[in-house]
Amino acid sequence: MADLPTHTIVFEILTRLPTKDVGRSKSVCKQWYALLSTQDFVRIHCSRSVVSSNQRVLLIDDLTCSVRPIISNNNDYGPSSIVTFPFHHQNNDVSILSHLNGLLCVCLNHTYELLLWNPTTTAFKRLSTPDSHGFYINNLDAIGLYVDADDDYKVLHIKRRSGVLGVYVYSREVDSWRNIPFITRQEYLSPHFNWSAGTFCGGTLYFTVCECWIGGTNVVICFDVNSEQFKEISFPPVPSNGMVQGVLVNVKNVLHMFASTGMFEMTIDLWTLQGDYWIKVLSCPPIPPISLSLWCDITHYVTNGNWFVMTKLGKLFTIDMDMKPFECFYPVSWFRGFKGAVFVQTIVSPSI
Repeated sequence: MADLPTHTIVFEILTRLPTKDVGRSKSVCKQWYALLSTQDFVRIHCSRSVVSSNQRVLLIDDLTCSVRPIISNNNDYGPSSIVTFPFHHQNNDVSILSHLNGLLCVCLNHTYELLLWNPTTTAFKRLSTPDSHGFYINNLDAIGLYVDADDDYKVLHIKRRSGVLGVYVYSREVDSWRNIPFITRQEYLSPHFNWSAGTFCGGTLYFTVCECWIGGTNVVICFDVNSEQFKEISFPPVPSNGMVQGVLVNVKNVLHMFASTGMFEMTIDLWTLQGDYWIKVLSCPPIPPISLSLWCDITHYVTNGNWFVMTKLGKLFTIDMDMKPFECFYPVSWFRGFKGAVFVQTIVSPSI
């Protein structure tokens, strides 16, 4: 250790600071400000911040936006801190579409604008442009946030409009949108198919694409973020005699899917992707009969082996699982009556 240069030792120490302490450390001196602003520092600090103890839950209701720590040993949330949106909004009409490394891709529902926002540093970047890029329509569009091999954060926007279908990529590095070809079956861009938000895992964005009726087609669309090529892989072999829903989650850089199927009684299985094929990990007991109006969304898998499944109106089912738990919480769009997401506190900036 005595042979290491002083600046190397300082760098190693600073990359282990809590996120909010990095901001305070920038005011120590000009040298530290320059060091803490470099992309290398941000990248290494981010890689050391992506741990379960640094996860936070962001909750949005009609009156407040709050952030809570996750207490993993009793599967609960800690005391809340009120967050003030740094951008104009109307009655908290903010929808969270995707997240990665502390950045949230959000939509302002009254203007349809897309933004990148870091709720820890409060920095944000509007992605909308005068030529109509960066505007999101719920139930028609799909969003995926990812980072490529050059460490450039990007947003994939799949737009489905009346008579207009397109796929666009926003680059943080060049601060602009560009069109890319969608090379797979064009019918998946039809409004008859429901697209999930993109889940980034191992250099690929994954989307579930499900036809909006019983017995319809269900597939997974993969987008290689470096080659910018699309391909289709099969859905897990679940029964198709009811409503089918797949929820993707990245668990330690391995893609998993909670696949639910049924009508008045739901069955939910957990699958993992190996190559282009799905392997079943576990099945849960059938959930008690639920009205279709209370169709379940999976919120998160907690660390003591309990699997929480929550209806859209807030009714909670807890399923005990006798298996090695994941140290991971799954980010969702709606839960406990709030809009929200699970994110990691980092200093990643929404703009260069």
